[in-house]
Amino acid sequence: MKKLFRKPKRQESRQSATLRLQKRKTRILVSRIGKYRLIEMGIPGFDWSDLYHWLLSLSWGGFLGLVALTYLLVNLLFAAAYVSIDGNGIANAEPGSFLDAFFFSVQTMATIGYGAMYPQSLATHLIVSFEVLVGLLGVAMATGLMFARFTLPSARVLFGQFAVVCPYNGTPTLMFRAANRRGNFIVEAQFRVSVLLPEQTSEGHVMRRLHDLELVRSETPFFSLSMTLMHPIDESSPLFGKSASFLSEVDTQIVVMMTGLDETVSQTIHASKFYTAGDVCWNTRFVDIISIQPNGDRYVDYDRFHDIEPMMDDL
Repeated sequence: MKKLFRKPKRQESRQSATLRLQKRKTRILVSRIGKYRLIEMGIPGFDWSDLYHWLLSLSWGGFLGLVALTYLLVNLLFAAAYVSIDGNGIANAEPGSFLDAFFFSVQTMATIGYGAMYPQSLATHLIVSFEVLVGLLGVAMATGLMFARFTLPSARVLFGQFAVVCPYNGTPTLMFRAANRRGNFIVEAQFRVSVLLPEQTSEGHVMRRLHDLELVRSETPFFSLSMTLMHPIDESSPLFGKSASFLSEVDTQIVVMMTGLDETVSQTIHASKFYTAGDVCWNTRFVDIISIQPNGDRYVDYDRFHDIEPMMDDL
C-alpha cells in the first residue's frame, strides 16, 4: 500500500520540475562570427557559475565602472545602516548625518583610520567589524580579478583583409596572409583552415558542415614576421570544381585559426579570422611586402599588408 501512495507523489514531483523549467527565464544572446551576428534565443537566464567568466570578458571600462559602482553602493548601504541603527553611534559626527556616516564608511572599509570619527556604541562596533570583513574580501577579490585580467594571454596576429586565389605551380591555390604584430616569437605556431559548406544526405537532411582545408605548410617553429598560408584546390579539395558564384550563392564561410606558445609569457595563445565568399578575390595575388637589403636586413612593409594585385592570366 505504501508503494501505491508513493508513486503518484513521484509523478507530481516530475510535473512540478517540468513546470519550473518552463517558467525559467530565458534571454537572447547576440554574438558576432566574422561579419555576421549570431542571435541565439531561448538561452537560460544568468547562471552564477558564469560570474567569473563574465567579469573577465568585460571591457576594461565596464569592469572599472562596475567596481566603482559596487564600491559606492556598498558604502551607501553601510552609511544607511549606521544612521538607521544608531544615529549617534559615531563619535565626532553630526547625529543622524548621512553624509558623515558615508565618509565614515569609506574610511572604515579602506581601514584608513584618521581617528577623527570612531564608533562609540556596541551596535556601531558590530557594523564596523562586519564592514571591515567585507572590505578585506572586496579588496582581495578586486585585486585577484585585476591580476587575472592583466595576465590573460592574447595574440596580436594580423590576418589579411582578403584571401586570394591564384596559380601556384600550375594549380589554383587559395592563399591567406598572416603576420605577428608583436616583436617576439610565437613558438610552434600551428594554423588550421576550415570551410563551411552545405551538404545533403541520402535521406534528404540538409546541413552545413565544416571541411578542413589541407595546407601546404600548416606550422612553423617560430612565427615572427609574416606567413602565407596556401591550400591547393585540386581533386582532393572540398573547393574543387566550385566557382566564385556558387560559393557566394551558398554563403560560404572560411575560418583561419592559429594557436601557438608566446615565448614571453610561456602561455598558449590563439587567434582567428573569418572570411566570406566576398572576401575571396579570384585571379589576384598578394603584393610582396618583404624586401632584403644587400647587408641582409629584412624590411616588412605592413602598410601594404592588405594590398592585392590582379593576375595577368585567368585561372
